[in-house]
Amino acid sequence: MDDEIRSIKKNNTWELVSLPKGHKAIGVKWVYITKKNAKGEIERYKARLVVKGYSQKTRIDCDEMFALVPRLETIRLIISLAAQHKWRIYHMDVKYAF
Repeated sequence: MDDEIRSIKKNNTWELVSLPKGHKAIGVKWVYITKKNAKGEIERYKARLVVKGYSQKTRIDCDEMFALVPRLETIRLIISLAAQHKWRIYHMDVKYAF
């Protein structure tokens, strides 16, 4: 949890503002994950602070929606283009994305 809070502060993820009249705040919750190695032993614990986006109503609480995971068709297209143009493909693991 401390790592997550440090990352949020370091990246200036939030800006504390007054809530406009007629609007309600969106809650957050902690999600805990236990990462295990190939032997099934506990390797580390992870915590993520996530927004309860399911409580929002489109066109009332928000105007835009974002997909966090690309579609499989998009990944196949990019790999196909890379093969045709002889581009190199690199894999990256992003710990914090904002």
